[in-house]
Amino acid sequence: MGTIAAPTIGYALLLPFIVIFAAACVGILLEAVVPRDLRRAAQLLLAFVAVAVALVVTVSNWAAGGDVVVGVASVAVDGPTSFIWTILLVFGAVSFGMFAERKVTAGVSAFAPMAAAVPGTEAEREAIEARREHTEVLPLALFALSGMMLFPAANDLITMFVALEILSLPLYLLCGLARRRRLLSQEAAMKYFLLGALSSAFFLYGAALLYGYSGSFLLSGIDDAIRNGVAGTGPQGTGLLLAGMGLMAVGLLFKFGAVPFHSWTPDVYTGAPTPVTAFMAACTKIAAIGALMRVFYVALGSDRWDWQPMMAVVAIATMAVGSVLAITQTDVKRMLAYSSIAHAGFILTAFVGASQASTGAREGSLTSVSSVMFYLVAYGAATIGSFALVTMVRDSTGEATQLSSWVGLGKRSPLVALVFSVFLLSFAGIPLTSGFIGKWSVFAAAWSGGMHWLVVVAVVISVVAAFFYIRVIVMMFFTDEPKGQASGISTAAVVRPGWTTLLAVGVGVAATVVFGIYPGPLLDLAQAAGEFIR
Repeated sequence: MGTIAAPTIGYALLLPFIVIFAAACVGILLEAVVPRDLRRAAQLLLAFVAVAVALVVTVSNWAAGGDVVVGVASVAVDGPTSFIWTILLVFGAVSFGMFAERKVTAGVSAFAPMAAAVPGTEAEREAIEARREHTEVLPLALFALSGMMLFPAANDLITMFVALEILSLPLYLLCGLARRRRLLSQEAAMKYFLLGALSSAFFLYGAALLYGYSGSFLLSGIDDAIRNGVAGTGPQGTGLLLAGMGLMAVGLLFKFGAVPFHSWTPDVYTGAPTPVTAFMAACTKIAAIGALMRVFYVALGSDRWDWQPMMAVVAIATMAVGSVLAITQTDVKRMLAYSSIAHAGFILTAFVGASQASTGAREGSLTSVSSVMFYLVAYGAATIGSFALVTMVRDSTGEATQLSSWVGLGKRSPLVALVFSVFLLSFAGIPLTSGFIGKWSVFAAAWSGGMHWLVVVAVVISVVAAFFYIRVIVMMFFTDEPKGQASGISTAAVVRPGWTTLLAVGVGVAATVVFGIYPGPLLDLAQAAGEFIR
């Protein structure tokens, strides 16, 4: 009688994901057993310890070398996975610090005291007076972070879909928990949930069609089917492949915030609590582009001549729409939302180039994956730092997000305005910032991939995008403040934050300046980790 061989799981390599997911589960249990007054400290300690352990294990496994597929071939732990896990954990920890901020909000959190209470009711007023708070936001964020880690590492479509849901569901809840402007926050959560559910359906339908084409959910199995022409010699097989590819792209591009699947981004970024917005803007985009590259390079790389033109159009539309609409915004969070859309387009420029060693990239040159990973570090650092500064600029109603309130900020709080200007210059791609090196790297990768015309278009749009960043700097330093109450404009002041928000700003500005002046080590690290296992 034959024996059934036990599957190889590879727990040691999966330990970073397991630690974060287990910490989220423990955090939920803490809500039931820890006294209310001690929950915040306990949740913070748990979150930071879990992230620290996961980060140490990730770096240790990465240093040990070797690209392997573990978890019954469902998770690929390779160079891109290790790099993305590292930056996700770093940015996640910094974001969790913003979740814990109390000093800028007069001793209370940025989250609603009782999310189930109808805004404006007696139940909500009682919760506010009792100074209650949602300490379970950190376990929810840990669940989302675990999904973000699994999403770009998934080696089959089923695992990728499960990861998509793990990262999405907690974010739907977190977006609706803002303490101030609760109706706007709940509207943002509802929009994100409805559109997110629709995009997940597209992803799942596309996965089913690709399975129908290839007979496999494994990314390598789909690639083998395309290379060997299995079921694809006739028009029916080709139709399954193209339809599945298109539907998968819809689901992934929605999470990435690319045009035309971007409509949720401005409303959600504006309505969500600002710490959640920072977490989403940096970490969700990192996870989404990692998953997008893995699917289209590993599973669909052999058919890139079919998807490259489509993605090139998406990249141009994303850059153009994000840059042009950002110019018209009067709210700083909405402006940063459209800025994130534009940056998604710049990242897609390198993605479309598909410059890889496997596709004939010159030895020693930046591949598309390595250039995108460097760009993600530059973008994530500036994004989290920018939103951390937004939480510090306040008026009598809370965060002063209207750009008119930022007029003259350089005279009232020159240091804050200077740091925000550094982030804006990085977004614009000005030399001596990491954003400049990031744009150079993605344009170089696209150029080496033969997408010369796309690079030219991207450079032109970059010039347009620089306008609205420079405009904000001019408003802060070179525009006179409104005088008196007759102007009808509330003057914002900078509130001194706690150390966790200062840490977010410090990490952001340090990464922006250091990697702008001395990018070599990070570029080398990204280049060494720039190929997916197949």
